[in-house]
Amino acid sequence: MTGEPTPTRDAYSPLSRTALVLTGCGTAGAYHAGVLRAFQEAGVKIDLVAGTGMGVASAVFAAIDGGGRLWDADGLWRSPAASHYYRVRAALRTAGWALAASLSVVLLPLLALAAGLLVYPLGFLLRLAGMSSAGIVARAYTSLVETAFDPEFLPAVLPRAFLISLSLFVGTLGLLALVVLITGRGRRRDDAPIWWRIVGAPLSATGAATAISRGLWQLVGGAAGARRPGPVDLGRAYTELLRENLGQPGFRELLLTVHDVDMRRDLVFAMLGDRHRRDFFRSSAGPGGDRRLSEGFDLAGVSRDHLMDAALAGISLPVATEVQMIGFPPESYWCGEVHRVSSRPGAVDRVLDELLLAGVEQVVVVSPFPELEGPHRLTVPRSDWRGRVSDYLAGAEAAALRSAVAVHRPFRCLFVVRPSYNPVGPLDVGGCYDQRSDRTVTLGELMDRGYEDAYRQFIDPVVGASGERLEAVSGRRGWGGGVAQGPVALGPQRDGATSEGGAAPDDGGV
Repeated sequence: MTGEPTPTRDAYSPLSRTALVLTGCGTAGAYHAGVLRAFQEAGVKIDLVAGTGMGVASAVFAAIDGGGRLWDADGLWRSPAASHYYRVRAALRTAGWALAASLSVVLLPLLALAAGLLVYPLGFLLRLAGMSSAGIVARAYTSLVETAFDPEFLPAVLPRAFLISLSLFVGTLGLLALVVLITGRGRRRDDAPIWWRIVGAPLSATGAATAISRGLWQLVGGAAGARRPGPVDLGRAYTELLRENLGQPGFRELLLTVHDVDMRRDLVFAMLGDRHRRDFFRSSAGPGGDRRLSEGFDLAGVSRDHLMDAALAGISLPVATEVQMIGFPPESYWCGEVHRVSSRPGAVDRVLDELLLAGVEQVVVVSPFPELEGPHRLTVPRSDWRGRVSDYLAGAEAAALRSAVAVHRPFRCLFVVRPSYNPVGPLDVGGCYDQRSDRTVTLGELMDRGYEDAYRQFIDPVVGASGERLEAVSGRRGWGGGVAQGPVALGPQRDGATSEGGAAPDDGGV
């Protein structure tokens, strides 16, 4: 980012109120996990953790000293189950396989003829090599063709087989329609055409939702082997744990942002300390009063029932997955309505505005999507549909972050941690092939990249640039609840720009 030089802001101070913002969707959670691990090891002081998109789930874990559940060997992003977080919906997979089976019956004669393009050249080569098996191959193929096109077989058996396979396909669709009608009873989408309810969004986030719920339950009360409760009870257990331990080592204030599709506005869920809570949720008469009532939700109050709704809405992707439904209480501002809620790519601007209201003085933003500048950056676009959708989502996030940090906000300083290059798209939960390095890049590597970037762009150079140090007390717990493993200090920052590596560049850019 380029621009005219601007006045230098105050240096980062560990005594100031600091927020960590985790932004990005899909696989961004793996990058967040690496950064969180580095911050915990370095003992970086964070007062509030905020999230948007997949950053909502990352922030929920980080706020209760649960970051290890993200990067451990059996954690969310190193587990083999991560490759199933955004799978094609089961209904589409089932219908697709049933249709493929029906078409294969019709195509069998044609496939038998097409096999001759391989069998006869193979037999010719075997004959040239003097092998006796050449005649056996040719005779077997000839017998197969004669049987497939026998006048007593082709007109009689093939139509029956096709009708049977087609009946199975239609029966599969009927079964799916019945399941949709039963499970969807009483929901908003009952009026949608049945074909749309069967097809719906192409991807399912059920795998990610299950992993998040299981991980949170292990943190808040599942160690004894008790059965995992429903979303409401799990949200209450989580918010009770966080509220009782706010201010203790490893526990941080929480701010989550999701998007209300029906009302076309962002919703903010927050758990703040008593010092900032009242002013943040103030709903008295005056400009913005109704907005705070309709968009702000205090997780320390009755809104604690919506904690899991917000977490699951954060992992949903616009159009690609189903939205999360939130049913508001009758006594609330929304009078018992049920709204569709999902993530919004590029919501980092709203997060930064809310952090000002929460009394935050300095911010560290973490994004897994790099910003490309200058010519000769074009690459061959990926041909798979996941790659095309990922390109759009990553571009929207990068552009939104660029615009958000360019707007002047009265923070002491604003830092951005992000990779210079990241081939893994938001939907590449199984990793992806990188043309530039001619190899497959995994989520584990993305997590390691976040760990390295946190040290290289924020921890190591800033310590050397500022010369300030955090107090290191033997046995004292660090950011994530572990023992602080070294002093950390942060360098100066230019007004209106971000710094990747401590010191701001001369042109005020990133």
